[in-house]
Amino acid sequence: MNSLIKSLALVFFLTISSQALTQNVEFTRDYFPDDRQGLREAIRNARTGDKYFQMGGGKYEKALEYYLKAHNFNPDNALLNYRIGVCYLNSIYHERAIDFFEEAIRLNVPELDVFYNLGRALHLNYRFEEAIENYTYYRRRLTPEEITKKRHIIDRRIQECENGMKLVEEPVRVFIDNLGSRINSEYDDYSPIINADGTKMFFTTRRPIGNRPRKDRNDHKYYESILETRMIRGEWMPAKEPQRRIQSRSHNAAAGLSHDGETLLIYRGARGGDIYKTTYDSEKDRWSRARGISRTINSEYHESSATLSQDGRTLYFVSDRPGGYGGTDIWYSKLGENGRWSEPVNIGPEINTEYNEASVYKHSDGKTLYFSSQGHNSMGGYDIFKTQYIGGRWTEPENLGYPINTPDDNLHFTLTEEGEIGYYATFKKEGHGGSDIYKVTFLGPEKPLINTPKEILIASLVDPIDDIIMAGEVEIEVEPITILRGIIKDDETEDPVFATIRLYDNKEDKLLAEFNSHPETGEYLISLPGGKNYGISVDADDYLFHSENINIVESTVDREIINNIRLKRVQVGVSIVLNNIFFDTGKSTLRPESYAELGVLYQMLVENPSLKIKISGHTDDRGGWDLNKRLSEDRARAVVEFLIGRGIDRDRLQYEGYAYSKPIASNETAEGRQKNRRTEFEIIEN
Repeated sequence: MNSLIKSLALVFFLTISSQALTQNVEFTRDYFPDDRQGLREAIRNARTGDKYFQMGGGKYEKALEYYLKAHNFNPDNALLNYRIGVCYLNSIYHERAIDFFEEAIRLNVPELDVFYNLGRALHLNYRFEEAIENYTYYRRRLTPEEITKKRHIIDRRIQECENGMKLVEEPVRVFIDNLGSRINSEYDDYSPIINADGTKMFFTTRRPIGNRPRKDRNDHKYYESILETRMIRGEWMPAKEPQRRIQSRSHNAAAGLSHDGETLLIYRGARGGDIYKTTYDSEKDRWSRARGISRTINSEYHESSATLSQDGRTLYFVSDRPGGYGGTDIWYSKLGENGRWSEPVNIGPEINTEYNEASVYKHSDGKTLYFSSQGHNSMGGYDIFKTQYIGGRWTEPENLGYPINTPDDNLHFTLTEEGEIGYYATFKKEGHGGSDIYKVTFLGPEKPLINTPKEILIASLVDPIDDIIMAGEVEIEVEPITILRGIIKDDETEDPVFATIRLYDNKEDKLLAEFNSHPETGEYLISLPGGKNYGISVDADDYLFHSENINIVESTVDREIINNIRLKRVQVGVSIVLNNIFFDTGKSTLRPESYAELGVLYQMLVENPSLKIKISGHTDDRGGWDLNKRLSEDRARAVVEFLIGRGIDRDRLQYEGYAYSKPIASNETAEGRQKNRRTEFEIIEN
């Protein structure tokens, strides 16, 4: 009996001792009678921390500074531990929140949501099972009225943890690298947008910019500003501010970039948030003044992230306007022949959820859309997903997987044309502070897109794919891609040339795209779907224009054509082949497919009024001399008559037919004979 009494006494003593050790200690003289000066200082720090804590947003870091000073004096205050935990939970160091929340629970903090917040901290640190336990315990402690309000979000958090456990078990093969201090800062850096070949990047920062940087009164952070960087020899150069005309005194964020890097979409915070557009003028080396993209797209609601399709005629954007499925949704609008954007259409429930969707990006393959979402099978916060438009509908969104996605927010994914390198923004404790921009290198056989070169890419702008999501739409067939790439050089010096490249649909006599070769390397790259007859015109200052004909037949495979182009300087005696002049077999009647090239030749003569040229016709050696002589002469005359009909003085034009007297290839092969059947022009006076 005495032994039992002693045992009970020991248990009682240990219980009392344990309660004493976990007793909440207030900041009062009763607990600190011998250190009044230290107590006053601690109270002052705690109250200052409370002031910043109530502001929330970007002030948690400031509150934490004072709370930790107070905590050094009194580590056993339940409410202080709880608030320090909240501050850490809202930082990149959210794993530190776990100890403070657990301490607050041991000290019997009255805030019931400490269990939810502890669950969230465990969730963010991949301790999914423990997070589920705390979310579940929190739910059980709620009143019926509170459960009605909060069950949805709690159940969603539990589902995210279950998603996370599955995704972490099957990680994707990638390298993820911080872009470093040339790009990232101690402030938030995010929303990277790149051109298709990945050599130009714009992104958004919350660092102070300019001589008098301003802070947003809502989150107490510096206003958003746009920075730019370029890749040189495989390295991103230090980020710098673009031309001031891009920025305004409101928020300015990088919203989207065309695949050629010549059209920049900007988010501005005025009027609730709208999308603006600016274009780059290569001759003046400057961006145009940014203007609202369209009144049908911008509204009284919040329009943010945006992306253009590869042909520039469909705009996808994010908005919280009415008519969506919940929160912010992805919408799209199409550019009509009248130059006006259509009324926006919700992209549909295949992609949009009852939660928020954000940071949309359309890849240049014409079918793949990347976006971030709090819905679908997200493992917490925003995860990055991809979907493809195939057979007239969007496929089920696919989570890009762990470790790209984490339980924290993962936003603003963008991908080079080749599909090997991507960029996005996320929070990591080893980062530079706030959100940072990271590079994703995809490994192994599972690459999201076709493997194409890394040089300058301008996506093909032919027969734009119809992306309208409505019942009864025409089924879309995604054509295999032909990549045409090379270097534009001076014919004599072989120095790279900065040239303008124009892409035509010969059949429709339609200009499809206009862009430039790389200003330093002369490199170019064009992506062309099959089934079209393309005319390509290349011209540069002080050079004769050069033409190429690329007739892409229907194909079932992707392929690559390397074609280096040599430009000849404008001087007497120089001649070039007009590769896009077409005649019916055995006839001298110009086919409509010739009109685009003839228009280029006409424009050259208009811009160079002193120029006189000679048009020459050539044939292969099939058939008699007299027949080919007459045919070649008639064809050369047809070109001259066309130009005269457009207003060019007859005195500036000569023509001659050479039959097969000047071959440029062997007539023994079909390919050689095709090269010999040509039309040329030669400068005879300048």
